[in-house]
Amino acid sequence: MSQPGPINRRRFLGLGVCTLGAAYLGRRSLAAFAPPLVEFSLVARAQRVQLAGHPASLITYNGLVPSPRLEFRPGDTVRVHFHNQLGEATNLHFHGLHVSPQGHGDNVFLHISPGERFTYEFTLPENHPAGLFYYHPHLHGRVAEQVFRGLGGMLVVRGDIDEIPAVKSAREEFLFLKDFALDNQGEIIPPTPAERMNGQEGSLVTANGQVNPTWTIPQGGLVRLRILNGSRARFYRLALQGHPLYLIATDGRALAKPVELQELLLAPAQRAEVLIQGNQPAGNYRLMDLPYDRGGMMTRPQAAPILIATLSYRGSVPPLSLPTELIPVSPVPEPTRVRQIKFSMGMGGMGTMDGMGGMNSMMGMNGGSPMRFLINDRTFDPNRVDALVKLGTVEEWELMNVDPDHMDHVFHIHTNQFQITHRNGVPEPYLAWRDIALMRGGETVRIRIPFRDFPGRTVYHCHTLDHEDLGMMGVVEMKA
Repeated sequence: MSQPGPINRRRFLGLGVCTLGAAYLGRRSLAAFAPPLVEFSLVARAQRVQLAGHPASLITYNGLVPSPRLEFRPGDTVRVHFHNQLGEATNLHFHGLHVSPQGHGDNVFLHISPGERFTYEFTLPENHPAGLFYYHPHLHGRVAEQVFRGLGGMLVVRGDIDEIPAVKSAREEFLFLKDFALDNQGEIIPPTPAERMNGQEGSLVTANGQVNPTWTIPQGGLVRLRILNGSRARFYRLALQGHPLYLIATDGRALAKPVELQELLLAPAQRAEVLIQGNQPAGNYRLMDLPYDRGGMMTRPQAAPILIATLSYRGSVPPLSLPTELIPVSPVPEPTRVRQIKFSMGMGGMGTMDGMGGMNSMMGMNGGSPMRFLINDRTFDPNRVDALVKLGTVEEWELMNVDPDHMDHVFHIHTNQFQITHRNGVPEPYLAWRDIALMRGGETVRIRIPFRDFPGRTVYHCHTLDHEDLGMMGVVEMKA
């Protein structure tokens, strides 16, 4: 499906992402603005929508599931006019972007009340990496439910990787993965206590709001598949029948060269970009979500593969080659400080107040002691600084999953991305920038974070969103 022509970047278009080849939003015009300004309008509201061909009662941005895809470039000033028409408070998080966490920027401490309007504004640094990012609500205590009910969309920063000839020649497709739990009337099914503890998954698994959409590839061609896991807690273990996946970017940042994979595992909020070669006999090939066990005594592992989408061959082109080089990735320098960050779950005691009227705890399975999700033995307190760091320095964080239930946890930090150096003492096989680090039960993962450019307070947490809401989050303050 062809892409639209340039769109004036001071204008927001209410287009949706409903197929793998759908039009994108916010493309820059050829006209010059000084300074560059990109403006969007987002309205959060509850409504009945068509989801995978069936009516559903969800909450949306601009009436669309998934939400509109927003695009801009390094150096742009981005202005998002947000209107909360929900019956509860909410806010926005610009996941993965290296922008200010203060004021009207990527400020997750904001509390936007029902009916309130708020304008977010930030400027991307001129050297901001190109890639695939994510926006979603981040009001503590309400994140899991608001995401599960439909909120969340893609952010695309255009730049250097898009101009690599082999990448530019590939057909670009987007894949927003999200699961839902709906009853016969199309209403969201609330989680059981066990689902709340482990992270709720739904039986309806969608790609761009559909069940098994199709995208095409010509014989000899290339597809650049840009994938985002927009689910509350579900992991996706992806494999494409008859085709290896050539990984070219992780969490919005390009690799130095493609990495061949037979499977791709995506934790919640994780992104990846892969190239697919059209070098098989003409036909239809299935993209499958293979079973994955997230651990935990109460988690029910997926019983069988789930069909996500279908790749269909149509036409032919002169054979296109994979790139051999992408964007150089330099290792993060030696750290000036090392910290241990322990993720665990415990019983007993009361959780701390979240500062927004909620309690960072839940009742145990027997209705007795509350269950707590902890970082360094503490639940989240927005008024406490858990890590005070100095701008211009590098820190090494030793992430330790000491959960006695051997449940997977998913580390995420705002504002600054990092590199994984070791997993259980073994060096990472390739160098990559990330903002998500999976810690399986009992694992220790070492990461290096360069704290750059922006002072202020933000957070790090588990991106299994139920765990975040139940206390598994800390505050990092960056001082000049």
